[in-house]
Amino acid sequence: MLKNPDYITARQLLLDAVHEIETEHIPLENSSGRILAEDIIAADNIPPFDRSPYDGYAFRSADSDGASKATPVTLRVIEYVAAGMVSALPCTKGMATKIATGAPIPGGADAVVMFENTTFTDDTVTLFAPAKPGENIIFAGEDVRKGETLVRTGTRIDPGVAGTLAAQGFAEPKVYRVPKIGIISTGNEVAELGAPLAAGKIYDSNRYTLAAAVNEIGCESVYLGLAGDSADGICQLLINGLASCDALISTGGVSVGEYDLVPEAMESAGIQVLFRGASIKPGMACTYGKKDGKLICGLSGNPASSLTNFHAIAAPALKKLAGRADAVPEEITITLKNGFKKKSPGTRFLRGVLEFSEGKTMLNLPRDQGNIVISSAIGCDAMAIVPAGSGPLAAGTELKGFKL
Repeated sequence: MLKNPDYITARQLLLDAVHEIETEHIPLENSSGRILAEDIIAADNIPPFDRSPYDGYAFRSADSDGASKATPVTLRVIEYVAAGMVSALPCTKGMATKIATGAPIPGGADAVVMFENTTFTDDTVTLFAPAKPGENIIFAGEDVRKGETLVRTGTRIDPGVAGTLAAQGFAEPKVYRVPKIGIISTGNEVAELGAPLAAGKIYDSNRYTLAAAVNEIGCESVYLGLAGDSADGICQLLINGLASCDALISTGGVSVGEYDLVPEAMESAGIQVLFRGASIKPGMACTYGKKDGKLICGLSGNPASSLTNFHAIAAPALKKLAGRADAVPEEITITLKNGFKKKSPGTRFLRGVLEFSEGKTMLNLPRDQGNIVISSAIGCDAMAIVPAGSGPLAAGTELKGFKL
């Protein structure tokens, strides 16, 4: 068991401990937000045929040579092709086909002109400018070419992916099952919402904070209960959770005090402890373990500490469990919009709101970054990483960080 590893080591230990969850096929209409479990290869060109982008006329571009307002060219209209129809007659010399938006280009035609750029009768169309071969034609495969890899495994299904799947005929895409992440609260001082708040008690904010964070990364949170300060009670909730969930998160009871009983409860539940503590601030207090391929994340009872530790260490492994290809967040360069006055003997994570100003990605820090101040996380969408040994930071300091 490691003690106080750096966050990169801790994160990698968890990534190595989990594997992608099993897969299932679901109706495309229910797939928004789900994670693809297969590469999507184009079975056909999109569009599958050359088509018109406008309502107008299709014709041979050679027939428009020399056309101008002074010397217009008149062609004979031989048929009308609506969207969903196929031309019965090829365009030959001096002929044109009236055509609707989306309709296939008739044989022989290699240009389209919009209605508004012509004059026409039921039987003729008059052109006032020459057309180039291919003008105003959407060619087969212009959007997607057959055999092309459209979407990779691990991609979240968004509107663009859903539309692409539909265009390729995927009615039931293969996706990863949504992992169920059990949440356990501990501490005699913690009260459930809805109950009167007695003296010395606090409401269980961690349960809801972490449930929102879990759901946001593509997992499903499941509340397993409040154990209080009882190793046996915590152990029983861990056992129950391992039987019904794919990973567990507990809050509180992971420091070194008399009532910090989660590590003991983990061992009683047969959980292998991977490491205790992490060299980060906030979020140093933690205990992580695994059993039967399932991850157990014991986080601090301090709200901001537990959320920081979750984002920095636990979230990538849970994203991997969910099948996401972007499990490890991409590192970005962040410029502090405002300064930070404290020294950072160890690695520190600063939460804030990204803004784009003066050509730079700026991080606007909330006034208070304290361990217990969860309200300062409202709206935060990124974290900056302050290297160990740093002194106070001035506005304009550049740091590495990641989006949440």
